[in-house]
Amino acid sequence: MKNTVKTFQEAKNNGEKLTMLTAYDYSTAKLIDESGVNSILVGDSLGNAILGYDNTVSVTMEDMIHHGAAVARGAKNALVVVDMPFMSYQISVESAMENAGRIMKEAHADAVKLEGGTQICPQIRSLVDAGIPVCAHIGMTPQSIHAFGGFKVQGKDVGAALKIVKDAKAVEAAGAFAVVVECVPAIIGKKITEMLKVPVIGIGAGPDTDGQVLVYQDMLGIFSDFVPKFVKQFAQVGELMRAGFADYDKEVKAGTFPGEKQSYAMAPEEEEEFEKLLGQMEFE
Repeated sequence: MKNTVKTFQEAKNNGEKLTMLTAYDYSTAKLIDESGVNSILVGDSLGNAILGYDNTVSVTMEDMIHHGAAVARGAKNALVVVDMPFMSYQISVESAMENAGRIMKEAHADAVKLEGGTQICPQIRSLVDAGIPVCAHIGMTPQSIHAFGGFKVQGKDVGAALKIVKDAKAVEAAGAFAVVVECVPAIIGKKITEMLKVPVIGIGAGPDTDGQVLVYQDMLGIFSDFVPKFVKQFAQVGELMRAGFADYDKEVKAGTFPGEKQSYAMAPEEEEEFEKLLGQMEFE
């Protein structure tokens, strides 16, 4: 069954947990979709995990549309949410409308995600009024890494914690259908989940949120440059890939791959005739 904004809300109402994973390409999206995961986030985390940037700030609209379209082609059941990159929505409501429209039309997204709280509520409200579902993202917002001074837990003191709660209530009131809360003390994730009527998806926000999201390279042990505390590695796919790549390299260099099983053959009489005629040919 296709996951939608409506089924997300029904899950919240029924106390059912929601799952979300990132993907950036068709093949991975298809695997995630077939696993039963509710939503695929085409995150601007592709800046780190795919493009090798130090942060997400350099990711462009063209990057998000290119990868978002690939994911949408592979996801038949999961709700596809595409991140709006840095400065594609902060400048004005008009720029947010134009860029979100591109993502919906060109990337075939089911929804867009915006980072920020009270300051981006006008953008959220306008997008929702235009019929574009919006997932909000508060707490540790990676696009604000320079303002935060790095990837740091947010809301560790009372004032900061109350601001995050205020942001959560504001983006819900503006019309967000779901809220991602990242890298905050578990008590904040719990209280926001209890206070909001819309689903709260946690990433480093404790066990009491309505659902969880992880970067798939993190949870499979593929991306090892930095592993956040909130990540659990559910499989060591990175090690399997490294071993497979190394075995391939060895066999090719040793001349054992490809073998007979991986090679095509001509009928014996055709091969004999081919060699005969080839020997008679003259080449410049």
